[in-house]
Amino acid sequence: MHVLQIDLTTQIVRATTSLKVENTGSDPVSEILLTVPDNQANHLAYLKATLNEGKGKTKASAGVSLPVEVYHPKDAPPSLTFYSISLPKGLGKGDTLNLVVLAIYTHILEPFPQKISQADIQLLLFQDSAHYLSPYPVKAQSLTVKLPDARLESYTKLENVKLQGSELKYGPYENLPPFSYLPVVVHFENNQPFAVAKELVREIEISHWGNVQITEHYSLVHGGAQSKGEFSRLDYQSRPYVRGASAFRRLVAKLPPRAHSVYYRDEIGNISTSSLWGDSKKTELEIEPRYPMFGGWKTEFTIGYGLPLKDFLFGLDGKRFLNITFGSPMNELVINTLFVKVVLPEGSKDILASVPFPVKQWQETKVSHLDVAGRPVVVLEKNNVVPEHNEYFQVYYKFSSLSMLREPLMLVSGFFLLFVAYIIYMRADLSISKSSASYLAKLQWEEVQATVQQLHKIISRCLTAHDKLEASLPDLSRTGDVQACKATRKSVDSLLKELSKELKPLVAFLQSSPQASQIFPKVDELVAKERDLQERLVAKHTTVVDCYEKKLGGREIENRIASHQQKITALRQEIDDLVDFIDEI
Repeated sequence: MHVLQIDLTTQIVRATTSLKVENTGSDPVSEILLTVPDNQANHLAYLKATLNEGKGKTKASAGVSLPVEVYHPKDAPPSLTFYSISLPKGLGKGDTLNLVVLAIYTHILEPFPQKISQADIQLLLFQDSAHYLSPYPVKAQSLTVKLPDARLESYTKLENVKLQGSELKYGPYENLPPFSYLPVVVHFENNQPFAVAKELVREIEISHWGNVQITEHYSLVHGGAQSKGEFSRLDYQSRPYVRGASAFRRLVAKLPPRAHSVYYRDEIGNISTSSLWGDSKKTELEIEPRYPMFGGWKTEFTIGYGLPLKDFLFGLDGKRFLNITFGSPMNELVINTLFVKVVLPEGSKDILASVPFPVKQWQETKVSHLDVAGRPVVVLEKNNVVPEHNEYFQVYYKFSSLSMLREPLMLVSGFFLLFVAYIIYMRADLSISKSSASYLAKLQWEEVQATVQQLHKIISRCLTAHDKLEASLPDLSRTGDVQACKATRKSVDSLLKELSKELKPLVAFLQSSPQASQIFPKVDELVAKERDLQERLVAKHTTVVDCYEKKLGGREIENRIASHQQKITALRQEIDDLVDFIDEI
């Protein structure tokens, strides 16, 4: 008799099969084959076979997991994946055996429709076979599909099918041939959180000073039906279970009992919408992202907490070993890629990781404060992780207790050397003689810098006067007041003469100073360019004023000042570049 129960109440599909196997052949059997369609095998995250002796018999082997491996038989039907269950002892002719097989699938529920609005519920499609797909003849079999307490849109109607509450039952079916397959489709509502971690990096850092620090970096997405249309915060706040039925806002993490120093933050900073409670048996952390999670929406956050070292680190045969759970503490979370990094104390050696299921593993080094060679890190990688993978694993290593004194000795030595250096500094005369060549050169260079600063200020005042002279021409064009324009010209000429007198001693000093030999050519060029610009502006101004007095047209004025204007533009650019050079000095 094969009894198959499929749980569709969450995003993780769990199929539990109770098998009673009988050897009808003449030879003993050492393995049993299971078959899964390829389209389901691609989503298979967890497969476990357990021996179940049943009531009234010895239970020495009851609940014992059996080895399960992928099997490739010859002349196998296409589109099927085979798995082999190794039995603890041969199954003789006429003997029977009871097995329980748990298969867990992820991303196998198909949203239909694939895109929904904020006000819509989430509907899913599930496809399977009403007949138990087996390479062996099946005498009797039944199928039970457990649904959420929600609406059932439709389901495949066959003989011996009935709906009782939230359970859909097919069968029993008898005397089925090998590889019998009868497709069924169930279309149902499921608004449970479809929380999927695209990537989770879980770092476990061991400190022999009494703490195990856990840090978990989540990259989370709502893996259900994609959200379409605009999001209304007002509608969601007023009726969250109607105008956001498919969204989720909370996640619950079940932490070890004595977890402490718990925090929850994202890239912006600490998130206060979280709560923590616990007792001697458990600690639960309930967190809320900064916004409700609709289909396709993403978020990233970090949780961290400390654990007492003595609860997880033990000694055995001269070695130490960490015994801690593998997966995420989040309820019903699917993890596409999980990295578990175990950071061991610096100086650890002979490192070995023991994990109860296949994983990729390698070692790297993490350099932290007060490290010399860095801390060894055991990295374990696994794809398609479900809560059932949250089993205990072990990392064995050797570590000398004397190595614990390394960091305290480094701190003591560092402070000692700091105090010695301070004493030497306070007692030593490090002043520079005022008669030394280096001191005199420093004074001369400071004098050069001060002179260059004064020169820069005067040049800036000259450029401001130029702008004032230029601004009088648009005023002349607007008002026609030739006398006002000439008055501006007269005041600017007077100012420029005074500034020219102030420049002469500064230029003479820089020319005579050895410290300014490298910068004087640029300074001299800047003064010459400013003088040339001044002459061009005066010539342009004179031309424009004369044209206005002779009452010439605008076209004639532009033609007469074109050559001056072109040169003025080029000179302004050259002067700006030279001023930038002096600014750097």
